[in-house]
Amino acid sequence: MNNNMNNKLTDLVRIGIFYDGYYFYKVSNYYKYEHPKRSRISISGLHNFIRNEAAKISGTDFKQCQIVDAHYFRGRSSAKGEMEKKIQSERIFEDILMRENIVTHYLPLRVGPDNVLQEKGIDVWLALEAYEMCIYKKFDIIALVVCDGDYVPLVRKLNTLGAHVMLISWEFDYYNENGRIESTRTSRQLLEEVYYPVLMGKIIDSGSQDEFTNNLFVLERENYFPAGNEVNVKSLAEAGLQPGNSENLENLENDSFISTILNVKEGYGFIEDRTVNNVFFHYSTVENADFNDLKPGMQVRYYREEDEEQSKAMAAPRFRATKVIVLG
Repeated sequence: MNNNMNNKLTDLVRIGIFYDGYYFYKVSNYYKYEHPKRSRISISGLHNFIRNEAAKISGTDFKQCQIVDAHYFRGRSSAKGEMEKKIQSERIFEDILMRENIVTHYLPLRVGPDNVLQEKGIDVWLALEAYEMCIYKKFDIIALVVCDGDYVPLVRKLNTLGAHVMLISWEFDYYNENGRIESTRTSRQLLEEVYYPVLMGKIIDSGSQDEFTNNLFVLERENYFPAGNEVNVKSLAEAGLQPGNSENLENLENDSFISTILNVKEGYGFIEDRTVNNVFFHYSTVENADFNDLKPGMQVRYYREEDEEQSKAMAAPRFRATKVIVLG
């Protein structure tokens, strides 16, 4: 940190923010669908929170702590063959990033093991950009919204440049699309290397009434990672279908089915389907509605596949939905 910082700045405190986009996406989904808050993280609220934390570090006024650069790094799939709703949701979020003066950086997703698309090189790109910008723009504070231990070398390099590194991190457990509990944890080594670790989960759950903590969430039901487009779905009668339920399950074209939602949990639920002992569905599979608006008894059209791992563990067939469309 430059000498001004040690003398309680009377000048501008220059802040740079760097987002690991996929990590922030998981955090946002967790608070939207699984945490009691049931709301997205507000980017403007988060930026003001970071400015306030910078004021604490520098011993200066909030207004003198300014974000001069913010960058968001994420892997991105090709538009070819993408569903329209996913493309639109990405554009909606990009609009929000632009309004907050965040520069977006995308790399194409690469095919990994089992032909699954994966991010490759995002952490390296983020690290190179952060290091170079710190040299030329002389940030006083760099806020990293990351959790991976791969960023430890970056932090060490930034320390040699005299920039104080603030780590914005969360730790949580969540259900993935296969119904398995997964954990997101921050690297212990990363926490030890940074100058100012900020454990957001503990702060949010502490019940603090601080204005910067209270403003971390979107107040309205804004959905900047929407589950899908709000579309007009034809009624069952118009489609020539009979209402489906546990006794009257319709097998439609392309192996889709119509039935009703049995129950909704935190981030997942079950569709009533007695032919296969009900079907698990994850919030990410809902195509045309907000998961938090779903209620038991709603009719849905869904596509299912066998969960081989669960079937083996339970010694009986278990199925999960790959796509869910709300009919009413």
